[in-house]
Amino acid sequence: MTFGTFLKLGRVSNLPTVWTNAIAGSVLAGQVAPGSVLVVGLALTLFYIGGMWLNDAFDAEIDARERANRPIPMGEIAVGTVFAIGFALLIAGMALAFALGAAAGAAGIALALAIVLYDWLHKRTVLSPVIMGVTRFLSYVLAALAVGQVTGSVLLGALALFAYVVGLTYAAKQEAYDRLDRAWPLAVLALPVLYGLTQAVADPLALAVWAGLAAVVAVALRRLFRRGKGDVPKAVVTLIAGISLYDATLIAGAGQPGLAILAVAGFALTLLLQRVVSGT
Repeated sequence: MTFGTFLKLGRVSNLPTVWTNAIAGSVLAGQVAPGSVLVVGLALTLFYIGGMWLNDAFDAEIDARERANRPIPMGEIAVGTVFAIGFALLIAGMALAFALGAAAGAAGIALALAIVLYDWLHKRTVLSPVIMGVTRFLSYVLAALAVGQVTGSVLLGALALFAYVVGLTYAAKQEAYDRLDRAWPLAVLALPVLYGLTQAVADPLALAVWAGLAAVVAVALRRLFRRGKGDVPKAVVTLIAGISLYDATLIAGAGQPGLAILAVAGFALTLLLQRVVSGT
């Protein structure tokens, strides 16, 4: 296995979005403990990469027909090896979560179960976007429990993020066919945009970041509705990067401008890395 295979299987270009989730969850919980946030960020990294590896392992037969350029169909690595490493990464993520406390550990177990459920079922059920949304919801919860408790702000922020990820995952399900059959499920993307505005309206920086988020969603929707060749995958990776802008909006609205700027940098870094390693 080459380093390039590891990067492709893990879709590591999207990792900045889970790091900004860790920051946002802790900020919304009312505490920013740098050490705990770093551990949560590492745990979420392990969960994310492990989940992406398992995604390819569970999809090996389908990818052989539809995405022959993926590492397993290309013969770069055996499917059994991908399963083993993927599950090992999830176990490591759960161990780190438990190091942050029993409540965080329980959230880590729930997150790992949601990841495996998505990877196993996402080609078999129309509810797969909902399951993926749950994984990001739990990312906020894990970060919050690691530094304190799950507050109302954490839950509302996580619910809006859940809606955002449901919308982008629905679009991603159409990527293999480079088309979008029905557009109405994308209406859920309005929820995080509207909620972000309610959190940003009193702060100039938050409002500026929110405007960037709204622009990203608008550009992605334009591509999805236009339905030209290559528009669906481009819209999906743009929306994935936009997760960090959503995080940044809430962070700025909570009175943490420095961390908000760091989250905006996460958006830019995701877009940059997606030029090197495919985000989908």
